[in-house]
Amino acid sequence: MKKSERLNDMIRYLNSHEYFNLSDLMTTYNISKSTALRDISSLEQLGMPIFAEHGRHGRYGILKNRLLSPIIFTIDEVYALYFAMLTLESYESTPFHLSVHKLNEKFENCLSNNQIQQIHKMKKVLQFEVNQHNNVSRFLDKILKSILNENSCRIQYLKINEQKSYHVQFFKISARFGQWYATGIEFKTNKYRVFRCDRITFIEEQDMNPHFSIDELLSRSLAIYQSKESIDFEVEVLAQAKDIFDKEHYPSMKLEIGHKTVIKGFYNPGEEEFIANYFMRYGQSVLSVSPESLKQIIQDKVEYLFNHYQKL
Repeated sequence: MKKSERLNDMIRYLNSHEYFNLSDLMTTYNISKSTALRDISSLEQLGMPIFAEHGRHGRYGILKNRLLSPIIFTIDEVYALYFAMLTLESYESTPFHLSVHKLNEKFENCLSNNQIQQIHKMKKVLQFEVNQHNNVSRFLDKILKSILNENSCRIQYLKINEQKSYHVQFFKISARFGQWYATGIEFKTNKYRVFRCDRITFIEEQDMNPHFSIDELLSRSLAIYQSKESIDFEVEVLAQAKDIFDKEHYPSMKLEIGHKTVIKGFYNPGEEEFIANYFMRYGQSVLSVSPESLKQIIQDKVEYLFNHYQKL
């Protein structure tokens, strides 16, 4: 490990320790006593607030009432963090109490003028393909808090212009195409549900039983979602259609690639239209569809579109 890499790692290590001895550094980094002393001196020069306690049981400590030295990032790490941050610009809301503009401002204050100029140049030529939405999800932070606390929630949800009430324990927040979604188990039906977060109009965390651990809900989520009446499907597609599947698919689907390329999965009664709409985007890449009932729904949709465009 190079000295610069060791010092960078050492900053992270010491930030989590109120006190340490030379032997801690020697053992952790497999270095000699003289190298450990030189590293401590280098960290002090970088601004890390280290002090020494002398005596028979002498040790080193970190001043907790001062800001600790920031982590040192390489220029490539700076670029990666900056562009990861830019992805937040496509979301009107985030689960965190922050302004993306303010976050960007703070980040750039930590950089040199040359780094800022390079980042701005790169921003002009590296583009993110995102869908900008103006839908505000007001309760992302409360949903996240309830997940971390493993508590259930009472929510009001706007569905087809009608307010509905649900008792649900969320266990996942996901983002897709500029929209936020929260996944949870609804206690009334004991079923897995996905809620569009901008349609949640009220939320109240409930510290009560029954509740589940996050790991339990994550492991059971697909089993909870699949009903006893679920219908299996198999759709064979051209090999190049793998790109469409990789771009968007759902937990109830999997892609099997062998001498054929087949999308397998299941859907619950009432979800046929949704699945049919999904496979219509594959167009002429579809080679076969099973069951026949799903194929018929897709055919009906194609005919409807054909008749629609004939009338234009």
